[in-house]
Amino acid sequence: MRRLLASIHDVSPRSEAAVDRLAERLTQHLGAPRFAMLVVPDFWGTAPIAGNAAFRARLRGWADLGIEMFLHGWHHRDPSPRGLAARHMTAGEGEFAALPEAEARARMQRGRAVVEDAIGRPVAGFIAPAWLYGPGAHAALANEGFALAEDHLRVWQPASGRVLARGPVIAWASRSPARMASSLAFAALARQALRPLSVVRVAVHPGDCGAPAILASIDATLAALLPGRQPDHYAALSGPS
Repeated sequence: MRRLLASIHDVSPRSEAAVDRLAERLTQHLGAPRFAMLVVPDFWGTAPIAGNAAFRARLRGWADLGIEMFLHGWHHRDPSPRGLAARHMTAGEGEFAALPEAEARARMQRGRAVVEDAIGRPVAGFIAPAWLYGPGAHAALANEGFALAEDHLRVWQPASGRVLARGPVIAWASRSPARMASSLAFAALARQALRPLSVVRVAVHPGDCGAPAILASIDATLAALLPGRQPDHYAALSGPS
């Protein structure tokens, strides 16, 4: 079966309005809420889910609709004093790029507890902010029992290392005109170049809602890639959905 996997990143109380808009948009394209949300337990340390009863209810409602829920870091920030180039490439959001294993495990465990308590079921897996995993994060993943993980180029099972899908994820950047232009160009190319793949992945972010050109590109990308594909859950890669 040829599949399309779609996801909304950076889901938190801070981004609720934009997440609503993106969820509606994806549902219109996919015909059902058959996509994933990547949940940040305390985005930038200013938007905690724990104790926010209204947002916890939103998360559970989305999960009840069949939306997959992934843990997406703890607070999404990378405060480590790494090189300027690395920090510039991720806007300081590669939280798990340089964490030692013990700290990576602690954040995974805390975050998982917060999200699973809200949704009332296990998370679908773990996806690091900015898709960046350092050695410590990889070691932690292998021992924390998450069913699935994803980076820019693959989806895999952390415990076994088995790769379930390969190919670049299509995503957009709105932080600067240059980044927006390059992401729009990549999406236009990917709409054609990735068609032969059995699995294609599309990721959207709350910031995309503020850029009409990006929203138009998302629409064009989904319209181009959906024919002949089943919108599906990540979990379907491991077996029957």
